Amino acid sequence: MNTLAAAMQLLVAVAFVSIPVVRHRFGPAAKAAATAELRRQQVRPEVLEENKLRFDAGGHETAAPVAVAAVMTATAALNLAGADLGRPLTWVFSSLVVLMNVVIVYSNLTAVRSVEAAFRRKGGELARVQVAPFLRAAENAFPHWVRAQTHVRNTVVFGGSAIALIAVSLG
Repeated sequence: MNTLAAAMQLLVAVAFVSIPVVRHRFGPAAKAAATAELRRQQVRPEVLEENKLRFDAGGHETAAPVAVAAVMTATAALNLAGADLGRPLTWVFSSLVVLMNVVIVYSNLTAVRSVEAAFRRKGGELARVQVAPFLRAAENAFPHWVRAQTHVRNTVVFGGSAIALIAVSLG
């Protein structure tokens, strides 16, 4: 059962690493599309840089998923080695990963509202941005398969974490 838990944890690690990989590859196209949409809305595109708004895999967009992947890989290694510490760490980290992914899914589902609120708080030119078309332009710059990849990633994270938890419980 430890091997099953470890396999699931490694799948979860790969799922999390896929986030910055996709953003790194297609983030520049998303930024270009968002910039074009800002121009269409007669908002200076420089407002993105001035407010440190990014579409690539910089900063926490890479650090957080890579950190999760590293922790899941380390926990998988403990499970593969049959270490007693593997079981409680699986409970802690797999549970945290599920909770983090809930937050990610929620933030994706409420992106328009939360970005509108953030832009209003910042004021200035950002407050004039029509957020829905702005975000849609950026999203449409990603290939269509990215949406499917997101669903697969969420399924792997939720399902893989649940299976890892069950496996260490039964092991």
